[in-house]
Amino acid sequence: MTHRPLHQTLWTRNAGLAQACLDSRFVRGLAAGTLDPETFRRYVAQDAFFLRAFFSAYALAAARAAERLEVARRLHVLMRGVLDELELHRAYAERLDIDLDHVVPNAAARGYTDFLGHTAWRAEAGETLAAMTPCMRLYAWLGQRLAAGDHAEIPYRDWANPYQDWIDTYASQDFEGLAAELEGLFDDLAADMPERAAKAYAEAMRHELAFFEAFGE
Repeated sequence: MTHRPLHQTLWTRNAGLAQACLDSRFVRGLAAGTLDPETFRRYVAQDAFFLRAFFSAYALAAARAAERLEVARRLHVLMRGVLDELELHRAYAERLDIDLDHVVPNAAARGYTDFLGHTAWRAEAGETLAAMTPCMRLYAWLGQRLAAGDHAEIPYRDWANPYQDWIDTYASQDFEGLAAELEGLFDDLAADMPERAAKAYAEAMRHELAFFEAFGE
């Protein structure tokens, strides 16, 4: 009997939370192109704050895995991906006049980054990646669903979606590759801690939903 990879098992187990994110008012607004620009502006600031914590968590995981050079190398590739994502946010910030260096986190962002930081400082690398994998897979899944146009009841419009670049970024093969790389590394490093990994994974998914719901209009 072939065992499913841990990342697949946990994604399936948390599918309801992923669906709730897809159905959130924020993601529906992105899909339809009707999201209030000020709401998107607040999202960009909060997400940039989160991504800095995400980068730090990768760095701490890499430090814990420093004796395994191949693992450290793979983590540094993923860190490069976060830096590229932050550049996208900086481009948004220039266009939307957002000061990314002085973001005051909302309760959802603070709760999520506190969880990530606590996990990364106290846990082994496998558990840290369990807290990080849901973010990457969720964003890839959301982007792909929205790009495919199979999200329910997107109204007809004869103008370009102002959030199409967001959709394209997370629907891209490059982002899918990063998500798959993280899942593979997570499977390798968390194989001997399935219960702890499952707990961290589920908590991260709950934080993802809370983060999106914070921008409900």
